[in-house]
Amino acid sequence: MEITLDYDTLGTRLRRIGPAEITYAKWTGRPNRVGPWELDYDTMGTRLRRIGPAEVTYTKWTGRPTAVGTWELTYDKLNSRLRRIGPYTLDYDHLGSRVRTLGPLEISYDKLGSRAHVVRLEGTDGDALPEDLLLALFLVLYWREQQARSSSNR
Repeated sequence: MEITLDYDTLGTRLRRIGPAEITYAKWTGRPNRVGPWELDYDTMGTRLRRIGPAEVTYTKWTGRPTAVGTWELTYDKLNSRLRRIGPYTLDYDHLGSRVRTLGPLEISYDKLGSRAHVVRLEGTDGDALPEDLLLALFLVLYWREQQARSSSNR
C-alpha cells in the first residue's frame, strides 16, 4: 500500500495522511484534529497533552515526551533522537535528520528532501493506515516539525 501525504498550498502544513484529514486551529495554527482524533494542548498551548484518548506525558525538567497512552518512548544515548514509539522502531538516514522507517512503514521524501511525501506499507491493500500506525506516524512527523521549528527560532 502506498499512502500520499498532502500539504497546504504553500507546502508548509501537513493536511492529509491518505484519507485522514488534519485540521488546524484558526488563530494558533496548531493541528487540532487528525482523522478521528481531537488534539488537546496544555494551558499555555505549547505542548500536546492528548491525542484522542491517549495522554502524552513529559519529563518534569526537560519537557521531552516520555509516553503516549500506554506506549513508552525511547531515545538514543544522547536523548536527542526518538528511537522507538511503543512497538515501532524508528530508523534515520545517514545524516540522522530524516526518519526513513517507522516500524513497517517506509517513508519517502520530496525532491528537496525536506517533507515526507509517500509512506509505503508492504503486504497490505487499501488506502488508509491502521489507526496505531497513523497515530505513530502523525506524532513522529509532528514532533520532527516542532523540533525543526524550535531550532530555526534559535
